[in-house]
Amino acid sequence: MSTFQRARSEEQRELRRRTILDTAAAMLDEMPVAEVSLNELSRRVGLAKSNVLRYFESREAVLLELLDRAWKQWIDDLPARMAAEVGEDGPAGERGDRLAAVLTRSLQERQVLCDLLGAQAGVLERNVSADLAGHFKRTAIGNVDAMARLARQHLPELGDHAWTLCAQAIMAAAAAWTHARPSAAMLAAYDADPSLAVLRMDFAPTLQDLLSTLVAGTLARAAVPREGA
Repeated sequence: MSTFQRARSEEQRELRRRTILDTAAAMLDEMPVAEVSLNELSRRVGLAKSNVLRYFESREAVLLELLDRAWKQWIDDLPARMAAEVGEDGPAGERGDRLAAVLTRSLQERQVLCDLLGAQAGVLERNVSADLAGHFKRTAIGNVDAMARLARQHLPELGDHAWTLCAQAIMAAAAAWTHARPSAAMLAAYDADPSLAVLRMDFAPTLQDLLSTLVAGTLARAAVPREGA
């Protein structure tokens, strides 16, 4: 194994962190989250595992930072797409359906982001410190804030409900991604009993249906006057 010299300056330490993150990101282009191991990451970076752990407290810490990076990159891509494909004209219901379609298509194109979202609650948040968990949740809140501002731009009818809608959209995407990738045993069960296929999900149509329903329900809820208002 090749080894780096010990990073002594802050610039060198930051470069080392970026190298670890970029290497892990390249691994995610080749394999699912579940197959990314700290041992293989260390080997590819050229550091002992103990040295990688000087920069990140766990494998999950690396992947959570990559999740935040991928989430922000996705949000940066959304304004132009939503301006072109959702717009600000027409009935709210139609704009809501277009919003659901844009979110679905853009997520379908970002499979690494979807894989990380699918692993977030059940895997990535399970082997980190309270400090890191809090830091990640604060960045996640900021990401949802940015999504909500964008959603309100195209669907001002959502009002204060936009934030909850966007948070729920992320959870829906994570769930749809996970269920659209059944285990080998589940695939065998579907083959053995075709009647079970009713439970099999394809990611894009399932997510678009979920998001369209969420948007329609949120618009209806936002239209009901609050008691005492």
